[in-house]
This record gives sequence, C-alpha cells and structure tokens, in this order.
Amino acid sequence: MVYTDRQARLTILSLALGAFAIGVTEFAAMGLLPYYAADLGVSEPRAGHAVSAYAIGVVVGAPVLAVLGSLLPRKLLLVLLMAFFLLANALSAMAPGIDTLVVARVLAGLPHGAFLGIGMLFAAEMSPEGRKAAGVAQVLMGLTIANVIGVPAAGAIGQAFGWRWCFVIVAVIAAGSAAMIARVAPQPQEAPAANPLRELSALANRAVWLTLLVGAVGFGAIFAVYSYFSAAMIAAAKAPEWAIPLALSGFGIGGTAGNYIAGRLASWSRLGGALVLLCGMIAMSLLYAAVMGHWVAMALVVMALGMTAGLVIPLQMRLMDVAGEGQTLAAALNHAAFNAANALGPWLAGMALAAGYGWQVTGQVGAALAAAGIVVLGLAWLDARPRRRALAAGC
Repeated sequence: MVYTDRQARLTILSLALGAFAIGVTEFAAMGLLPYYAADLGVSEPRAGHAVSAYAIGVVVGAPVLAVLGSLLPRKLLLVLLMAFFLLANALSAMAPGIDTLVVARVLAGLPHGAFLGIGMLFAAEMSPEGRKAAGVAQVLMGLTIANVIGVPAAGAIGQAFGWRWCFVIVAVIAAGSAAMIARVAPQPQEAPAANPLRELSALANRAVWLTLLVGAVGFGAIFAVYSYFSAAMIAAAKAPEWAIPLALSGFGIGGTAGNYIAGRLASWSRLGGALVLLCGMIAMSLLYAAVMGHWVAMALVVMALGMTAGLVIPLQMRLMDVAGEGQTLAAALNHAAFNAANALGPWLAGMALAAGYGWQVTGQVGAALAAAGIVVLGLAWLDARPRRRALAAGC
C-alpha cells in the first residue's frame, strides 16, 4: 500500500500524541503521589500502590491485548485502545478512594504496551525503506516530549488546582489522539494482518526472548538512577527546590535528542546500536556516581543519561526483524519488558540504599544493570550467528 507523505506525517503525529498522553499519565502520577495520598486520606506508601498498579496493567495488558487485538484491523484497534485509555483516566480523575484509584490505574496501564507497540509497527509500515527506524523514533518522541513539557505542566496544574486535573488533561489529550487516528490514518487491508495463533508464535522464538531480556535488564540502569534522582538532589546535593523540575525536564530533553540518535543507530545496526547505547548507560551511570553531591553536575549527567533512553528503538527494530508472524505481540511485549526494567532498577537500587550504601550506589547499580544487558546482548548476537551464516549461504 502506498502512502502520501502528508498522510504518513499526520498519522505518525496522531500516534505520537497518544504516546504523549501515555507519558504524562505514567510519570506525572508519580510526582502527584503526595497530593492524592493526602486528599484520599491514606499514607504515601499505600498511595504508591496506584503507581505500581499502572506498571502491572502494562505488563498484563501488553501481551493479552496484542493477541486478542490481532483479530481487528490495526487502525480500529489503535482507536479502541486510546478510547479505553481515555475512559480509564477519566475514572482515575473521579476516584472516590484509593481502592478505586488503584483499579483505575491498572485499567489505564492495560492499553499502554499494545498501543505503543502497534503504533510503532504502523509507523514503520508507513515509512520508506531506510527510514523505518526514524518513523518508530517519531512515535516515541511523544513519550520524551511528555517528560520535557507534559509532566512538569501536568504536575504544576495538579498542584495548583488538584491532582484530579492531571488525569482530566490526559483524558482530553487521549480523545484528541483517538479522533485524529480515526480521521487521518489510512484504511488497513480488508482482512486483519494476523491472528492470535500466529501472534503466539513469537513466544516460541528464542531471538524474541533474548531481545526482550536486553531491555528488561539493561534499561533498568535508567530507572535505578532516575527513580532516586530527586531524592539524591535534595539529600546529597542540597539542591534548591526549583532545580528539581528543571533537571527532570533536562532528562526529557536528553531523551528527545537520544531518540533521533537511536533511530540513526538502529538504521546502521540493530545490535550494534543497542551496544552503543548500553555502553553510554554504563559511562553515564558511573559518572553520575562520581559527581554525587554536586547538583549542577548531577543534572547535566542525568540529561546525558536521557540520551541513552532510545534503546527501545534498536530493540524494537530487532524484534521486527526476528518476530516473524508474531509482530504485534513482540512489539507489545517490548514495552512490557521496559516496564519490568522500571520495577527491577528501582528495586535493586532501593535494596542497596537500604543496606546503608550512599546515594552514589544508584549509579553503580545502574552501571551493573547496563553491563548485564550487554551480556544478554552478546548472547543474542551469538544466537543470531547461525541465522546469518544460513542467509549468507543462501545468497
């Protein structure tokens, strides 16, 4: 199917808008935790269940909705996923108590992985050869811009007018994305591109699992540092309060630049691009540990660390190469893997902090996770060697 440049640009923009809404609801909810804890009359640890609930929703929803959704045309599925996401965020805004909020956050997380995974496949299909990685990067740009603009803005609005308005804003953005996809995205082929049994074939593919494991382990480096960055800025560096949101925006700016770099790296080499980014994570994590206590240097290093967050792009392109008929499921599982990293990194760093090590240990844990990701990447490279030899022999 041939697409016009204008149609491709508008479709990718509509998908990036949905990614923007997802980025805002995922990260702004963390910053607003003290406010909904106080409003709902619960402790902050209990209110934190709403944050964990979203991640659980992503991990569960990504494979389930990808497989079941393979029965539908991709355009219709993307509209339905974003509409469901809209309703779940509206429920979050109206939650009368913490239990309802936790349920609403699980529901909001369900379409996260499937929407981003299928959206990236859609963008890659609409992009010409040699530009497919760039199309994927443009969709993910919505997530990084959310960290630069959307999260600070939603946090400020939530603090000024009440935390519920954050979820109202996300619901409005989601509505805009769903309407735009319905209007500008091209009509798919008459029959769905896949079926559930074909999608499940990805689960029997060792190359798929190794690629997912690279993200689940290696990307934990980012979260090991980022999750405790604000606390370290205050406790270890005595940074002024106004510096925290600026530094977090800096991470998003780094991520925006990193998406462009990662797209170029993925076009050059899937595994090679992932290796470069993981090496960058090791270097920046160790440098972060070295400058601990100097808040300006910490902020600059975290911005540079954000430039490595584009790891999702070469891994996504790698999955597209090896997943065969399980493209939709593999793409959705990629985001489930990164949410697993979101749990693994902070958990290991938190254990090290609880053991009495200083704040610099978060960077050291991050470096160790990135190094472990390189080990898994090496296994993926070794696993691919017989396939490369077979292809060469076939030529």
